[in-house]
Amino acid sequence: MTKLTEYTSFADAQAHANSAALWELFDGDREALNIANECITRHADGSGRAAVRIAHADGADEILSFDEIAAGAARFAHWLDAQGIAKGDRIAFMLEPSLPFYVCLFGAMQTGAISVPLFTLFGPDALRLRVDDCKPKILVTNAEKAPMAQNVPGLRVVVADQGLLDEIAQYPATYQPQSAADDLAVFQYTSGTTRELPEAVKHSHKALVTLMFAALYGTGIRPGDEFFCPSSPAWGHGLWHGTLAPLALGVSTGTFAGKFDPVRLMQGLQDYGITNMSAAATHYRMMKNSGQSEAFKFAIEKLSFTGEPIDPATLEWIDKTFGVDACSMYGTTEIGVVLVNFPGAEDFIVKPGSLGKAIPGLELQVQRPNGTPTDPGEIGELMLKKRSGWLSTKDRAKIDEDGYFYHCGRADDVIISAGWTMSAVEIENTLLKHDNVKEAAVIGVPDEKRGQVVKAFIIADRAGSDDFVKELQNFTRERLAQHEFPRVIEFVDALPKTPAGKVHRKKLRDMEAERAKAAA
Repeated sequence: MTKLTEYTSFADAQAHANSAALWELFDGDREALNIANECITRHADGSGRAAVRIAHADGADEILSFDEIAAGAARFAHWLDAQGIAKGDRIAFMLEPSLPFYVCLFGAMQTGAISVPLFTLFGPDALRLRVDDCKPKILVTNAEKAPMAQNVPGLRVVVADQGLLDEIAQYPATYQPQSAADDLAVFQYTSGTTRELPEAVKHSHKALVTLMFAALYGTGIRPGDEFFCPSSPAWGHGLWHGTLAPLALGVSTGTFAGKFDPVRLMQGLQDYGITNMSAAATHYRMMKNSGQSEAFKFAIEKLSFTGEPIDPATLEWIDKTFGVDACSMYGTTEIGVVLVNFPGAEDFIVKPGSLGKAIPGLELQVQRPNGTPTDPGEIGELMLKKRSGWLSTKDRAKIDEDGYFYHCGRADDVIISAGWTMSAVEIENTLLKHDNVKEAAVIGVPDEKRGQVVKAFIIADRAGSDDFVKELQNFTRERLAQHEFPRVIEFVDALPKTPAGKVHRKKLRDMEAERAKAAA
């Protein structure tokens, strides 16, 4: 039987992709399946083949083999058993990509415990909220974070250092998991503020199977690829699409550890011979803004991005630098990836700025408030068909005559001014076309006359002035519409970002609300 990994075309995806074909890619079945076994153990053949390549911010390279991770994860699983950890207990870890990170991630899942990856830049409030929510038996972290974590009442903190690796070395290097496919395996927290706890999305072991749709058609992973994803594995993109998906197919993956540096990333892409990369839109923009890309030679054949749309200027840079289409991959932690551009499919036309089309087997629709489908070009709410009915993605979108979807901002990023409906994303993308604008964020702010007006926060390589404000306003209205421009512009040194790297417009809106309150 031909496996889905042997097909690359869009036509074959429509003809052959289904749930039964996905299960053929795994050793487990609908009754018994374990993520650690599928991603690591079954690929540990004694050859020393690379599983993960880590580009450290300090310039160091770390290569971990399937054999090394499999042995460490098995030993950690035995160690957890010795600590009295039971099936369903939560094991949290707040670690940068490293041998201890992967040993903990896969070792906990082998025992039937639930792995809870946490972002390494969490402060005490953010950490305490998540610990109070998921109540882990153990938190594994590094020596730097341990003192902060030890202040959380009732939490056992284990430092992931050479001492831990030495301690687990006494245990066997093999482990037989007993998990069922429906058993919970991972709690994944979405990004959010420290004062508002985002809900933990609870994934079972069989979620790995469904994930393969995104792997095959969102990132285009196939055996033989040299893959890289710089997103933190504490978040959905970095963990599921950057780590679990490639490893499940026996594909070596790469990641970044430490404070992100776009030049260091490009060095890793060159040195590791990366042929397939999936990253956040911000990563591409930062590489462009570094001005250093011409110093490197790339072997990229497939590219994908997620998190938010990429502005046209960055898309142009990608085309010039890598010579391949940048394929959008749209989804959320809660619903998974649903719209893709089929990287590597020669019979699929990638339209710049488009989210692409639905993953095989899914139905999406852009709807008006009354639930009827919109006409091509008409903006509405993006909805996903589920058994129980239509589920809102909370995003605005439109389709074109060929059935391609386009993102038009979050539902709360639509700005209505004097009766005109405007998209924050569209105005941001236009501002980013200006040669002096490096980053831009747009929100609506209250206005007595118009209800709301557009305000833009700008990071530029040129000093802010009244003349520059007028220049940007004219630049925008000339390209969009006479009413569609930022009436207020503030020049800033930095923009608030979510941990996943997206502009945090809610924080900007909250900041403006506080300013208005203080002024009143």
